[in-house]
Amino acid sequence: MELLQDSFGRIHDYIRISVTDRCNLRCVYCMPAEGMEFAPHDEIMSYEEIAQVLKVLAPMGMRKVRLTGGEPLVRKDLHKLVSMISAIDGIDDIALTTNALLLDKQAQALKDAGLNRINISLDSLRADRFSMITRGGDVNKVLKGIEAATAAGLAPIKLNVVLMKGINDDEIKDFIAMTMDQPLHVRFIEYMPIGQASDSWRKSYLPLEAVTDVCAEAGWTVENTTGPAGNGPSRNMKIAGSEGTFGLIHPVSDHFCDNCNRLRLTADGHIKACLYWSDEYNVRRFVDDPDAMAALFLKALGTKPKNHEMALALEQKMQSHTPTVRRMSQIGG
Repeated sequence: MELLQDSFGRIHDYIRISVTDRCNLRCVYCMPAEGMEFAPHDEIMSYEEIAQVLKVLAPMGMRKVRLTGGEPLVRKDLHKLVSMISAIDGIDDIALTTNALLLDKQAQALKDAGLNRINISLDSLRADRFSMITRGGDVNKVLKGIEAATAAGLAPIKLNVVLMKGINDDEIKDFIAMTMDQPLHVRFIEYMPIGQASDSWRKSYLPLEAVTDVCAEAGWTVENTTGPAGNGPSRNMKIAGSEGTFGLIHPVSDHFCDNCNRLRLTADGHIKACLYWSDEYNVRRFVDDPDAMAALFLKALGTKPKNHEMALALEQKMQSHTPTVRRMSQIGG
């Protein structure tokens, strides 16, 4: 079958699949405090439909799958989907992005089903601040989830930190310290303008040079490294002698679009070839027609732009396409 290649020659072997648009948190950069409308359950793709999509994509070169949300662990029996995916020939890497509030009870079952690795969203280590950012979350449950993932043998474990000016930038040193004597991999991520109705995100945007500035102030010797498995867009580093690593992901200031290898499938069955733009293609109507489904994915890739132009949004300049109005929880983190 034809490979998943776009008009710029980029081969796509990685798909991020949202299993739900619902979440047990309301993070300030992801969802509004109230008024969020969720898709009815009958509009959400079933596990069988998701598996059918991957059975079509695997012969086209799809190798890596990441399950996201919303919060994927609020979806019942997620380990059953992991097991279904792990049985598909050609899929050799299954990952999960989670807020980890429910992870301590599910980590072992997910590992046993075939989950390889995990990313955990953790934007503060301070209980009061974590509660503020997430609008009510308990950071101690996340820390228990990290312990459970470690005990289950999930590796690597990456911690995703959305860095926000004036909110959690004073915790950079604390996060890096976590990598000193534990095999944890912290990823500092620039705040992105996904689905924002206003320009307020600019007030919290912080260039990631702040991270290396903190390392210099602390007198740490920083070494460049290849980082853990996953082939993500992070520029990876470590403090000399540490067990873990930390990295910088610059989706806005230094986009990595030239090497983009990922597609997205929303919980309600829409293909998104680019996170930022509004273009979507509903695949559910072709779930029983493999040829039509493959053609739709190729069509989506054929319209994928060269880059996302978030930097132009930061500078309040005109963009060439229409940005998505979906919130990150509706797309899949």
